[in-house]
Amino acid sequence: MIDLDDIDRALIRALAEDATRNAGALGRDLGLSQPACWRRIKRLKEAGVFRGTRLEVDAAALGFGVTVFLGVKLATKGRVSLEDFERAVTAIPEVQTVEHVLGLYDYRLRVVARDISDFERVLRRRVMTLPGLGNVEANVLLSEERRPGPI
Repeated sequence: MIDLDDIDRALIRALAEDATRNAGALGRDLGLSQPACWRRIKRLKEAGVFRGTRLEVDAAALGFGVTVFLGVKLATKGRVSLEDFERAVTAIPEVQTVEHVLGLYDYRLRVVARDISDFERVLRRRVMTLPGLGNVEANVLLSEERRPGPI
């Protein structure tokens, strides 16, 4: 674990909000020179604090108006391997995230679809055919609020 000071935390928050900002602009906001800011960014990258840069895509703007979270419990009969299930579920393009969780379900999936009938098609033709699938519970996303992380 890397030791972070207040400037490192402010830098992480700023980049989490907008990862496209350059070291010069970030440095001006944080009271650092461009080279000093760049050195901090480089140190944080090398320490593994940043795992990458992502583009956030608005699914609704692309025509995917429905998001459903599925709780999936694997069947104990047949003892399908977790790897087989994960390989099959990650091949479904509508499945945005696959989270292996502890609790009532074994996996939590985030699925996007154009509308409810499209989701039903994905559920019947793709999800329900997954190897080792047991119980499935669906929760339709009504709204989403993103909060900044703990830094």
